[in-house]
This record gives sequence, structure tokens and C-alpha cells, in this order.
Amino acid sequence: MASIALKSFVGLRRHSAVESPNFTSQSKPISSFPSTPRTFRVLAAKTSPKVAGRNLRVAVIGGGPAGGAAAETLAKGGVETFLIERKMDNCKPCGGAIPLCMVGEFDLPLDIIDRRVTKMKMISPSNVAVDIGQTLKPHEYIGMVRREVLDNYLRNRASENGANVINGLFLKMDSPVKGDGTSPYVLHYTEYDGKAGGVGVKKTLEVDAVIGADGANSRVAKSIDAGDYEYAIAFQERIKIPDDKMVYYENLAEMYVGDDVSPDFYGWVFPKCDHVAVGTGTVTHKGDIKKFQLATRNRAKDKILGGKILRVEAHPIPEHPRPRRLAGRVALVGDAAGYVTKCSGEGIYFAAKSGRMCAEAIVEGSENGKRMINEGDLRNYLEKWDKTYWPTYKVLDILQKVFYRSNPAREAFVEMCADEYVQKMTFDSYLYKRVVPGNPWEDLKLAVNTIGSLVRANALKQEMEKIGA
Repeated sequence: MASIALKSFVGLRRHSAVESPNFTSQSKPISSFPSTPRTFRVLAAKTSPKVAGRNLRVAVIGGGPAGGAAAETLAKGGVETFLIERKMDNCKPCGGAIPLCMVGEFDLPLDIIDRRVTKMKMISPSNVAVDIGQTLKPHEYIGMVRREVLDNYLRNRASENGANVINGLFLKMDSPVKGDGTSPYVLHYTEYDGKAGGVGVKKTLEVDAVIGADGANSRVAKSIDAGDYEYAIAFQERIKIPDDKMVYYENLAEMYVGDDVSPDFYGWVFPKCDHVAVGTGTVTHKGDIKKFQLATRNRAKDKILGGKILRVEAHPIPEHPRPRRLAGRVALVGDAAGYVTKCSGEGIYFAAKSGRMCAEAIVEGSENGKRMINEGDLRNYLEKWDKTYWPTYKVLDILQKVFYRSNPAREAFVEMCADEYVQKMTFDSYLYKRVVPGNPWEDLKLAVNTIGSLVRANALKQEMEKIGA
């Protein structure tokens, strides 16, 4: 694992200047994933017709990490690319944590990372705090970013590599007749000139394929009847705290669990460039989100005392993939597809990764933009995605169901987090996005300790119920 971690820092840049377009860059491989840009050697289906007099045209709806990564990959791969984003300065209410592998895999410059978190505190319902991070190696950290900075960087890089970035609001889509594999999709959108208060101009755009990267409330998903999913509400406040208190959060993040901060999620205090992000989320009690936010602030009050609220943000977060993520030549990625993990609520890396994987499938299937693609080409993306990441989602789903169900179970969870082996396995899996194989003897000890923690938690719950009776 150490060798994997060290490779993550090969060729990282210190500044965010965008390089000139070059699809066959000589970048060295980073981590265990090949670095982008990369050259695809592909074989399109013999029945796939060539595109006459132009290259394949693809629209990416949504300019977050999923959309930015998809648009960059498409443009580098010879596809005529249109990226439509309504709010170029969007500050999504997001904790902003990214794993170490993303820095190298997506060639992110270090100056867009606000903080490098090397310490975490997991704080139980009874305010028992466990320090996490003792197993991290000197060069390992969790990156903290502001979405408006990261998203803008990825969009600009896509533009520099040839994508047409449009400041516009996607309205609807006219699809070809079912079975028509070559006629265009007609997109209707309102284009803005960037001036505040502008009403915009209604326009249409013809494309051969569409990637829906437009978030949890995806209009592209509605256009293909992708179905609904359960979602959480995330609520976050950006708080400017005194400099002496900011020192405490210099490289530290806090996670609070308990019925007071959320009945099914957690509260957080994550450091940013010159402020902290304080937030929480819930699926089951959305109407009480402000009450949970107040409780999160109260739990951290001594450490954020004297703070001034800079911004209040709220946003839906999907809890599971949509029933349908593909229809014809339209595919969903990121939050639009439902790629947010249970338990941790992480979505940035999986958004960017899914956007890239979908775009790669299009580039490969079209022979670098020279041939029409079909649903089978996009299905390759879904099959690869599910095969790679289903274990991660399943493990985190189980953890949430087991440990977030009651305060005693959360106490057991925090107790378990004090174990060094648990910390090592957790960070190795998080930082490098793999379900890490464990040591059989340590796994057995962990199982025994976990059962013991849950038994104690259940006994505590029964005693509390007796007292309340």
C-alpha cells in the first residue's frame, strides 16, 4: 500500500494553470490508475456507422466534478463536446473531502486544496471523542476543497482542451424515435451572458449523445424516465471563526454522531481555507434539518465561539442509484445517477470518476469521435462501474444500517473506531478507493470486538429504555 501511496504524488503540479490540449500526453501513470490524458486503442462495432463530415457530438449537462471530468475526457478524445452549466459560481453545500488518489488520478494542482486533513475526531452521542489518523503515513491526507474552486478548475480545464462551455439552463430534450440509432437529440436550453439578472435567450442544440451530470434534481433523468430515489437533505453553514480557534482546525476535521445531530447520518466540522464548514444531513427527518444543524453547532460551540456565518447552503443528496441510469444514447453520472455512498455521504470522487468512465466508453465506442455510438457502448460504462464499485457501496450501506440505528449503536461505532486496525483499513480503503483485503487474524479479533461493542450497546439501550419507562 505504501508503494501505491507514493506513486500518487508522481508528477503533481503546484499551480493550477491549465495545460495546452494534447490527447497523447506523456504523463506518467499515477497510483494504480493510468494518468489522463490517455490514448485509447479501440474497436467499434462493425455495424456502427461512421459520422459523415464531422465528429461525434455529445452534450454534458451539468458542470460539477462529474460534468467537468466527462467534458475534458470527451474533448481530448476527439468528440465535439458541449458542457452546459447554469451557475458558474455555484457553491454546493458539500463537506468538500476528497481522497488522496483523486489528487493524483485527476492531476489536481495542490493550490486548489484548502486543507490537508491528517487528524479526525469521531465524537459519540455522549461526547466521547476518539482520535483518528494515527495510521496515516507522512505523505497521506484527506484533501479539503471548496466546490466552487474545484468545479471551476475542472470546467476551465475541459474548455482549454476543446470543450464548448455554455452558461445556460437545460430545459428539456426531444429524443429520436425508439429504434432510430442515428437521428440527433434536440436539447432546449436558455443561454445567459453571465450578467446578473439576465433573462437569457432560448436556444436549441442537436447532439448525438447526452451525459446527464446535473445533480440530484436531474432534468436529464426526468427526460429518460430514470425513476426516483430516496434522498437526504444536507444543510451546511460556512462560519468564519477567530484565528486562534482556526488553528485548532488547521489539519483536523470533526464528525459528530447522535440522535441530536441526525437520526441517520452525522454532523461535521470541516476546515476550509479561512473558515470552517459546519453541517449535517438526514433522510428520515428532513423537516427537522435546522434543528439538527443547531445541535451540531451546539456540540462544537466552544471551538467555534465568536464565529460569523458567511453562507448558508442546502442541497439534496441521493441515497442509492436510480432504477434506470441509461436509455438509448443518454447516460447518467454522479449525483444524477445516485452515486453517493451511504455512511460517509461521499460523492465528489465518485462523481468525477463516473463522468470520466462514461466519457471513456463514448470515446472508445466512437473510435475517437469518428463513429456513432449506441446503447451498448454506454452499457459498457455501467457494467464496469458496477463491477468496480458495488462492493464499496454495499459495505458502507451495511455499516450505516448497523451503526447509525440508535445512540447505543453509535457509541459502539465510535468505540470501534479507536482500534488501530480499524483505522488502517478505513483510511486505506478511503484514500485509495478499494475494499482492502484484511489480515485474517486481525479480522477475527475485529469481529469479536465489534460483537462485544454491539452487545454492550444493546444492553445500554435496554437499560435506558427501563429508565424511560
